[in-house]
Amino acid sequence: MKKTLSLVLVGLLLAGSLFAGGAAEATKAAPAKPAGPVEITFWHAMGGVNGEALASMVDEFNKQYDGKIKVKYEFQGSYDDEFAKIQASGGNYPCDIIQVYDIGTRYMIDSGWILPVQEYVAKDKYDISQIEPNIAAYYTVDNTLYSMPFNSSTPLLYYNKTAFEEAGITKVPTCFEDIYEIAEKLKIVNPDGSVKRYGYGMGNYGWFFEQWIGKMGLHYVNNNNGRGKDYATAVEFDKNGGGLQIVKVWDKILKEGISPYLNMGNDDAKAAFISGSVCMIPESTAALKSLLLNVGDKFEIGVAYFPSINRNDKGGVSVGGGSLWMMKTGKQEREDATWEFLKFMVSPEMQAFWNAKTGYFPVTVAAAQTATFKENIAKYPQFQVAIDQLHSSAPQYSGALLSVFSEARQIVQNYIARLANKEVDAQGALNGMAKDINKSIETYNLVNY
Repeated sequence: MKKTLSLVLVGLLLAGSLFAGGAAEATKAAPAKPAGPVEITFWHAMGGVNGEALASMVDEFNKQYDGKIKVKYEFQGSYDDEFAKIQASGGNYPCDIIQVYDIGTRYMIDSGWILPVQEYVAKDKYDISQIEPNIAAYYTVDNTLYSMPFNSSTPLLYYNKTAFEEAGITKVPTCFEDIYEIAEKLKIVNPDGSVKRYGYGMGNYGWFFEQWIGKMGLHYVNNNNGRGKDYATAVEFDKNGGGLQIVKVWDKILKEGISPYLNMGNDDAKAAFISGSVCMIPESTAALKSLLLNVGDKFEIGVAYFPSINRNDKGGVSVGGGSLWMMKTGKQEREDATWEFLKFMVSPEMQAFWNAKTGYFPVTVAAAQTATFKENIAKYPQFQVAIDQLHSSAPQYSGALLSVFSEARQIVQNYIARLANKEVDAQGALNGMAKDINKSIETYNLVNY
């Protein structure tokens, strides 16, 4: 049984006291019909070009629903910033809709603060097959769709196609065996021994670790990857061999100078790729548009499937990005308005627009039939590789669900950093990851289940 009060306390400890703790229970009485438009608040974490595209979509909704529904959209900073704020709110419902990153899914389900969109899917007889099945699978537990997929992405391999051609390389890497070989051909060393250009580079990003586990067809945590009848109680990657294989790849590329250490996250890796000092990087599909714009005519960008650890791995990629959650405010008119807004945001034309402006997948199948989508694919054919990779995966590789996923990802990154600094070896890094993540899982489960 969920212990909602305990979950609130955990949120407060994790995020800090950003809101006054607690609130009176939302009234269940039917509200009087509002005189003006129903106003709802939308919290999001999209900045820059993505934020501009999102604002255009919300403005279009407000225009079409003028006098009926008005959406106020409020930028909350990064995903982590926004997630900390909703944790600290203690169920005080500071918004009607919140965009939450993929790794916050289990926490949101456990919180008791949300209204599963499945309820409105059933009530409205909404055809859920409109949503890409490999995307919907991530946010579905026990046949219940908990949130509406929105800004979905998977990792890809980006490569400097011009440098490949100049080096006479025609093979596109599909696994690290290929990457080692090709990276050596692309590497340029100065007379003084310093490296002018690396063939490969990647940021210390925990999301890649999770994706490689899935590419091997393995589970990150137990109990059906956190999707079973029971919640996850421990990691699996230390027992199934997947984690050690991934850490050993990290160890090899750093020790042998195949890649420089490009710090936590992936910003430095993207900058290195744009400058031409690194020829291949893994990165999100959502980065494609910005990379194309920033590289310009300096070189041609090639795009390939996210490489596997081993040549014969038989798994698939899972979606990253985020989804839109309905908060259980107890205000019928606001919840109804929220559902109308969600349907609008995943309508084919809006998803085609979103894809064209940002690089995120169109989560709606019919978006591929729109003129907007077709024009964008014709202009940027690299987007098709991302779509093809999504369709080549399967729902069983939808990825893990874990309440402490944000902490787990940081723990993985901390140990990769220690590996880079030669403080631990590959086995020591793996053992540390498993021990620290299991401790976080145990603490969370003890308090909340």
